[in-house]
Amino acid sequence: MARLLHIDASIQGESSVSRQLTARAVRTWRAQHPDGAVTYRDLGAEPVPHFDSSANLCRALPPDQHTPEQAASWDLIKELVGEIAAADVVVLGLPIYNYGAPSAVKAWVDHLIAPGLSFDPESREGLLGGRDFVVIVSRGGGYAEGTPRHGWDHGTAWLPHGLAMTGIEPRFVTTELTLAPVNPAMAELVPLYEESRRQAEATIDGLWEPAVANA
Repeated sequence: MARLLHIDASIQGESSVSRQLTARAVRTWRAQHPDGAVTYRDLGAEPVPHFDSSANLCRALPPDQHTPEQAASWDLIKELVGEIAAADVVVLGLPIYNYGAPSAVKAWVDHLIAPGLSFDPESREGLLGGRDFVVIVSRGGGYAEGTPRHGWDHGTAWLPHGLAMTGIEPRFVTTELTLAPVNPAMAELVPLYEESRRQAEATIDGLWEPAVANA
């Protein structure tokens, strides 16, 4: 059975562009895999704890030496890594807040760096590679090359590095200028937002189209 892990991280509720687009991606995937299973995690509504000393120390100790706090942290790490390990496809919504990833996404990634679970502690080989990891990015402003804030999107730039030890290689679908429809100062940019969203939706709709063999 094909399995997809759907993760949202926005705190904007139903108005969230990233949530709307991840939902579209899941519908697209379901159309290709009607018998597939979807697991959902909402980091915006139920964030995982920030990575603390118990989570850090539990990775270096045998389970029979864990304190109760360390045991709880290790159980959460196993749960989060296990969700990815069980999935063929992961769809992550990544809104950009203050030019970076939401803290809930950072905490989630921190918990994924686990020796013996997500990477081999001796060879340093990542153990979660080989699955399709789609990241749907929504950016309130414009950060494309040539714009005044080109390069200010530190969330998209960081994520491949944050996941590198696990072997995960994300691919990105981005829509930007999402604040244009609600910010009067950006009203003239609404057409650019609409085109950016149209392109993102078209990319999402084609994410899992069957390959067409050459005649």
